[in-house]
Amino acid sequence: MKKLAGSQEFNPLRRKLFKGLLASVAMVLFTTHLYAAEEAAELRFPGDPVDHKVVYQFNNSSEDYHNAVLFSVGAMLRKYQDNIHIVVVAIGPGIHILAKNPERPVSKMVKQRVSSLAQYGVEFHACGNTLKSLGWDEKDVLPFAKVVEVGAADLMELQEQDYSYISW
Repeated sequence: MKKLAGSQEFNPLRRKLFKGLLASVAMVLFTTHLYAAEEAAELRFPGDPVDHKVVYQFNNSSEDYHNAVLFSVGAMLRKYQDNIHIVVVAIGPGIHILAKNPERPVSKMVKQRVSSLAQYGVEFHACGNTLKSLGWDEKDVLPFAKVVEVGAADLMELQEQDYSYISW
């Protein structure tokens, strides 16, 4: 060991340990900063564009069909959370899930699931042509349903906007 001015001793081993400790602290701080930046990149705010867009065609009045499609919609929400936009286009016999007073059987559970999914941001579109054929209009569908002029055209236009199309 060498003596330094002022009676302090120079210890090469202590210097190596100190440099190693500084390097470790720097690495931890750098890694923590990168992790925090990565976490911030994953944060989503209302109105941010989503990475996933899907449109479901809903065109059947069977309860098994209702449950299968709605389960899939829910599974997509669970998987992608707020990073997905889902639209369900109800046409033909599928329109009854959006009716205030359906003329075909729609179970209480299906009605609840549809309302719950709408509260989670799933859009439900009702085909205007189907409504006209039943003698219905906008006042006959649930308040969260958006009436579109032609359901088939809505499906096509959403696909043109890069929505993935799901049909049962």
